[in-house]
Amino acid sequence: MSTTETAPPGARTEVPKGERVADWVDGRLGIYNFRFLIRKVFPEHWSFMFGEIALYSFVVLLLTGLWLTFFFDPSMSETVYHGPYAPLQGVQMSQAYSSTIHISFEVRGGLFIRQLHHWSALTMIGALCIHTLRHFLTGSFRKPREVNWLIGFVMLVLVTLEGFVGYSLPDDLLSGTGLRIAEGVTLAIPLVGTYLSMFLFGGEYPGHNVIGRFYSFHILLIPGIVVALLTVHLILVFYHKHTQFRGAARTEKNVVGQPLFPHYTAKAGGFFFIIAGVLSLLAGIAQINPVWTYGPYRPDQISQGSQPDWYMGFLEGALRAMPAWEFSVGGYTVNMGVVLPAVVLPTLMMAVIALWPFLEAWVTGDRREHHLLDKPRDHPTRTAFGVAFVALYLVLFFGGANDVLAEKFHLSLNAITYSVRVGIFLVPAVAYVVTRRICLGLQRRDRDKLLHGRETGRIRRLPHGEFVEVHERLDRQREYALLARKGYEPLPAPQTEHNGVPNPHLRKQMLRYKLSRWLYGNQIAKPTEQEMQEALAHFAHANGHGALGGHGSAGGHAEIGAQRSSAEGREPDQELL
Repeated sequence: MSTTETAPPGARTEVPKGERVADWVDGRLGIYNFRFLIRKVFPEHWSFMFGEIALYSFVVLLLTGLWLTFFFDPSMSETVYHGPYAPLQGVQMSQAYSSTIHISFEVRGGLFIRQLHHWSALTMIGALCIHTLRHFLTGSFRKPREVNWLIGFVMLVLVTLEGFVGYSLPDDLLSGTGLRIAEGVTLAIPLVGTYLSMFLFGGEYPGHNVIGRFYSFHILLIPGIVVALLTVHLILVFYHKHTQFRGAARTEKNVVGQPLFPHYTAKAGGFFFIIAGVLSLLAGIAQINPVWTYGPYRPDQISQGSQPDWYMGFLEGALRAMPAWEFSVGGYTVNMGVVLPAVVLPTLMMAVIALWPFLEAWVTGDRREHHLLDKPRDHPTRTAFGVAFVALYLVLFFGGANDVLAEKFHLSLNAITYSVRVGIFLVPAVAYVVTRRICLGLQRRDRDKLLHGRETGRIRRLPHGEFVEVHERLDRQREYALLARKGYEPLPAPQTEHNGVPNPHLRKQMLRYKLSRWLYGNQIAKPTEQEMQEALAHFAHANGHGALGGHGSAGGHAEIGAQRSSAEGREPDQELL
């Protein structure tokens, strides 16, 4: 006898409350039309997390910055300090510096929020740098993501400027020194330097307008642009779909991973709290930017061993390494000791980063869409160039700390400066050559693994007494990923003439040909289909005889040993673990 009861035909069942709320929202916002976003797939790889670190640090940055605006006074008007910090009692200072000291010592939790804000800024810029480097080394900037690459590059430049501007707001002696350098660099720009300096600083430095203007840039202009660019950046990531590394079941037309909801959402939410927790831990235990030890800014003083935040270290190093060199043109002095390291060099570095996707597409003539990533070893020249770029940055970075290095390691300041000057040219070149050789070596190792198997670490004694290392065929997924590597080849040499008519585009085509040879030449080819068939036949033959040799003659000895054992009576193999 069944105990199931059914409702009468005319009875009404109550709709769940959650469904009613969802229907109400859908009737006004149309959220049901965005159902496809919930199933948006995101691939998994540890290198993809740097972008999330930058995003979550930016969220913490916005929240802490909003809190700090309630207490900070961006005024250059003079006041005399009478707060709890005894060493500054009776010292004349600006309202900006006084409010910073007030936040640090008198506002409950103020020092913690200040340091959390600063650590978030440093972490965000660092994560963005690594995120950009990851995109460069894997080739994710190719079609159709060139515009998104430019957006990311502009965001990196803007957040670097945002960090410098925010670092300058307290009007302490250390940040004032950095502002003085920035003003000198601005004045050194030919033709427009004076006008730019007047616009940025509101008159002769230090003046009374610079902090107020920088405050507007810091809390309104630059963050607003970054938020707008970030929104467009994320929309394009959704539109173009996420890139992924080559592997089984991964093609240019699909994405293998986990859906946005609930898997990725839960993981991303947890990761946000991890990032916020780590930043909070740093803010609580690691002191940063103690402005009270520097004192207020005075043009006639400078902090001993003053260093900028790390992201401006390369600019400081370039200025310290450049010799004093200036000349006059038409009665105007051109200070090349400032223009070259602080204007020309950063502009050139930024231009190379921004235009690389278009340069590579022009050289290769590749107009296809790319949704699968390269491993850095698959593109040795590009990887070597990226590492050389990082090496140049690091040489300049350490050059900006030449006085600290000289003091801590008891070295000559001049010797360090001359070493930096030589290292600017030598270290990137060495890094380029070494990195490219490493990438080619890894390509050879991948080819060897496909043809001869992986090393198991097990030593086998053959029946005739020889010891060989046992090799095994790679698992199918790993094998597929290695065989799916894109084989890049340089462009063919252009023809000098056609039917007796000289080629009118010979110079441009020859330039593309030489650049393509530099970019794609001398790479290690993947095994051919015939070579793979022979390797698989060798694996099957070796497994059938119970012995698998290593490289070269070891494989031949293994086959000979197998033949002897079958003819003379098989002896048990002995493995040494």
